[in-house]
Amino acid sequence: MKKKTLTSREATIALGEQLGRQLMAGDVLVLDGDLGAGKTTFTKGLAKGLDIPDLIKSPTFTIIREYQDGRLPLYHMDAYRLENGGAADLGLEEYFDSDGVSVVEWAKFVEDELPDDFLAIHFKRTDNEDTRVLEFEPHGTHFAKLVQDVVA
Repeated sequence: MKKKTLTSREATIALGEQLGRQLMAGDVLVLDGDLGAGKTTFTKGLAKGLDIPDLIKSPTFTIIREYQDGRLPLYHMDAYRLENGGAADLGLEEYFDSDGVSVVEWAKFVEDELPDDFLAIHFKRTDNEDTRVLEFEPHGTHFAKLVQDVVA
């Protein structure tokens, strides 16, 4: 597992943007961490890397937000509200197998729906309010190479 320490919101967005520039259709990213750990901030950077001009908002209450106006579509999902089930009814595999990039927050509630290959990113807060440690856990050779190329 590769780790990266980020010391500001801007650094979190910049790393997301750098990764977003390398993503391809069908890529799935799983973001894991406490509330306020930086998952949506990171996704804002991913959207920039995908050339999406829209304002990125947390999908907590909508479960899935779709952004179509970039190099690739972005499907931003928050599975927190699926803690008691219902993931199978959403057709998540259609998003995962689509022409876009899927980002899933709180994926532990939809683990059975995830594809074999994905990139898990674990967000951990530190004692410093602005600092986050991201741990990258690639599943599959495509994501292992992506992490190697992007995360210095």
